[in-house]
Amino acid sequence: MHEISVQDLDARLKAGETLVLLDVREPWERNLCALPNSLHAPMQQVPMTMNNLDPETEVVVYCHTGVRSFHVGKFLEHNGFKNVVNLRGGIEAWAREVDKTMARY
Repeated sequence: MHEISVQDLDARLKAGETLVLLDVREPWERNLCALPNSLHAPMQQVPMTMNNLDPETEVVVYCHTGVRSFHVGKFLEHNGFKNVVNLRGGIEAWAREVDKTMARY
């Protein structure tokens, strides 16, 4: 699994690329802030919801700082997902470096 910086993800989204953004944070975290058009499956629910994702499609997994999403990404790879990417620094890095108006916690 490789990682993507928030700047590179921002550029790809602005270029109109279609990516599956998977938010694995808890609901209370998502209520504070989230990336637009992202899917939500808290980390513990990923095993039950991964069948809703296409294992051939690029999936960018994110959490608060990138740790939980890294573990979810490894789990997805272990279960046949071929193109999993971890958002380095998570939504915290996004709020610091891309969208400074985003709520931080």
